[in-house]
Amino acid sequence: MKKKIAVLPGDGVGREIVKGATSVLAAIGQRFGHEFEIEYGEIGGAAIDSSNTPLPTETLELCKRSDAVLLGAVGGPKWDHLPSHIRPERGLLAIRKELGLFANLRPVIAFQTLLQSSPLKPEIAENVNLMIVRELTGGLYFGKPSERRGDQQDVVVDTLQYTREEIERIVDQAFELAVVRQKKLTSVDKANVLESSRMWREIVDEKAKLYPQVEVEHMYVDAAAMKLVSRPKDFDVVVTENLFGDILSDEASMITGSLGMLPSASLRADGFGLYEPVHGSAPDIAGQNKANPIAMILSVALMLKYSFNLREEAESIEQAVQEVLNAGYRTSDLEIAGGTVVGTDQMIELILQRVEEGSAISSIMGAYM
Repeated sequence: MKKKIAVLPGDGVGREIVKGATSVLAAIGQRFGHEFEIEYGEIGGAAIDSSNTPLPTETLELCKRSDAVLLGAVGGPKWDHLPSHIRPERGLLAIRKELGLFANLRPVIAFQTLLQSSPLKPEIAENVNLMIVRELTGGLYFGKPSERRGDQQDVVVDTLQYTREEIERIVDQAFELAVVRQKKLTSVDKANVLESSRMWREIVDEKAKLYPQVEVEHMYVDAAAMKLVSRPKDFDVVVTENLFGDILSDEASMITGSLGMLPSASLRADGFGLYEPVHGSAPDIAGQNKANPIAMILSVALMLKYSFNLREEAESIEQAVQEVLNAGYRTSDLEIAGGTVVGTDQMIELILQRVEEGSAISSIMGAYM
């Protein structure tokens, strides 16, 4: 197989962890006989510095002519003073919209060897394996108008807007995932307050008739937030709108003990996707060889699985990560779980070695993703 990958390192630790992702991808190509052509582009703060825009035209064109995109992270205090329309995060929002990446998948898996790093009691966190499906290109983040008003600019307006089509396509995506997982879907909304949530709930009920094998429950977002930290094993697939999904998925990441463990996939209907870690650019540790590269490396596994249908190759990465963790190696964000603390580069090398050699253990992720 020959595929072209657009790689956007971005800002902060993004540049460090992307090195791990591309190294692992090259090892997969060598081991399984695939050719992955990599071309780099700028996004976020780095793009602002070089092109005065968070998403240069050439970066967008690179992504459009590629088969998938790997992205590190964007943002940092260096650019916090800029007007909102040209801040680094606008590049991330824009690329999702321009590429039509409406479905954000965030798997949350509690690794047995890392349970001590979770703020939750081990008996609550263990065996958690859930998938958050977040609508990514609509809602409050994209609605217009979004502005300040009045002579003193002391009135602000943000608009939460969804079309029926936007809701239907993300709900369909969630049901399809539920069918191949544990056949349970939790739809999260705020239907007691928001009209958009009332239409969301109506559409979920309509779609449920097409998937009679899937158990469906509705839950208000505040109740879902509480249940994620009290009974997370009760969830399988969680589907929700953009803002709620953003918040809940970050909360759910703490079940694993670190944002550094969570990959994500942002997809459109044809399987094209952008793959990135859930965490941000972590400017406080950038350049210090402290960043956890696992979320970025697992994002490569998601790319192989969802965009290229290379399940064996994806599971070989997941197995390599699991084996390294089982051997007791940790980056500093996971040191509370005990073991040997290593830097970014050494963690990459440890995983890379196991990808190259192959692994005999079973993946805990593959069966549910």
